[in-house]
Amino acid sequence: MMNRRAFVLGGVAALAAPHATDAQYLEKLYRIGVLERTSPAINAANLDGFRQGLWALGYVEGKNYAIEYLWADGRDERFPSLATELVRLKVDLILTRGTPAALAAKNATVTIPVVIVGVGDPVAQGLVASLAHPGGNITGLSAAVTEIYPKRVQLLRELVPRAARIAALFNMSNPALPPQWKEVETAARSLGIEPQLLDVRKPEDLEPAFDAAIRQRADALVVGLETLTQTNQRVIVGLAAKRRLPAIYASTEFAGGLIAYGANYPEMYRHAANFAHRIFRGAKAADLPVEEPTKFELVINLKTAKALGLTIPPALLLRADQAI
Repeated sequence: MMNRRAFVLGGVAALAAPHATDAQYLEKLYRIGVLERTSPAINAANLDGFRQGLWALGYVEGKNYAIEYLWADGRDERFPSLATELVRLKVDLILTRGTPAALAAKNATVTIPVVIVGVGDPVAQGLVASLAHPGGNITGLSAAVTEIYPKRVQLLRELVPRAARIAALFNMSNPALPPQWKEVETAARSLGIEPQLLDVRKPEDLEPAFDAAIRQRADALVVGLETLTQTNQRVIVGLAAKRRLPAIYASTEFAGGLIAYGANYPEMYRHAANFAHRIFRGAKAADLPVEEPTKFELVINLKTAKALGLTIPPALLLRADQAI
């Protein structure tokens, strides 16, 4: 049975809204469909970012907007039916994260505006005509995740300088992941490191993938960011700790992970509220350029490093935006 839940997210309605400069646009109750990978509990920080962004623009939840939240529970194949359900509910706007969800929204509607978050390459995936001129009903924020994988490989090399083999935990059924694996493969070989692909497509694949990494003597691990891995983030962090495998993640959502390098997702969601606001004011998604991150954050977990017996190089520690 499809895992879905619809509700109005709480927590903001009790706050007094700031003075709105566009009060005339706040007379309507906008219905925002959120098409997500994971449950609201797992996605809480990002949802809070989106709500905070709307509140700062004068929107009060339950008064000016309501959220219809549907999630795939780690199964990309559920996105098409979930997107169809949001269209049936006649939402005013759809907010999505990741390539499979965005593609499902694109296939489900050409009229409802769609704001994307965290899509690696929206042009290559056929979501928009170009970043500057999207041209359809989709706009939002790209995470630029594909092109920064070489940096993640480099960071692992600095952290584990003797690494001879680096494994990559990727769900290759996601169309965004093969280009990312190619970046990891090329970057690793350029450093004289042997890359190893761990193709995981369902939760049951995770533990055998870690067994394969250890069996083939992987020295470190790159973890991809998509529906399966995000839904099972605690399992993955736990397996990395159990196997004593230093791992780098694309997001600090992997709590307890050794090191993360990527965009600040709660901030991206906060900024996504600006896109929603402009669309509610009458702007067309086709005319709103897709934006890319201007800053990536490096976060290092010193407790995890100690548990793994790793010493963080001082130069790397100095570059960290946050040391936990």
